Order: sequence, then C-alpha cells, then structure tokens
Amino acid sequence: MDEKLTIFVNGKPISVARGTVIAAAVAQSGATFFRRSVTGEVRGPLCGMGICFECRVTVNGAAHNRSCQALCEDGMRIRTDD
Repeated sequence: MDEKLTIFVNGKPISVARGTVIAAAVAQSGATFFRRSVTGEVRGPLCGMGICFECRVTVNGAAHNRSCQALCEDGMRIRTDD
C-alpha cells in the first residue's frame, strides 16, 4: 500500500504518494506554471533531469530548487510563481 504524504503547493494541501517528485506534485496541484523568466515568460519542466533549471520552485522558503530532482516530504511547503 502506498504511504500518502500531505504537502502544500501555493498554500493548497495536496496528498501524494511517498516517492513523488516535486514537479509531479506541482502539476497535480493544478498550478498553471512553475516560475517566470526575468522577462516574464512562464516556465515549467522541460528536461525532467535537472539540466534546464526551468522547473525551479521555492521549497520551505528556499528559492531556486529544481522540482524534478527532489522528492516530496510530509508537510513540505512549495511555492511557484503562479
């Protein structure tokens, strides 16, 4: 049986299975994009393996985390630019 975790994406509680990457949880939350470029263009996961840096989010107050490279932890607070 999958163990469920509760995380918060832009303040919204989301239930995810242990082992879920942050990028998948953000997508599941309904967020329409992950961040904005310096020119204001919306960005989201592109490569899925940590090379492009387009999926960066703020995790527990720490900015610029690659969401495709980190697993969700119970109680984690994730903020996008959405």
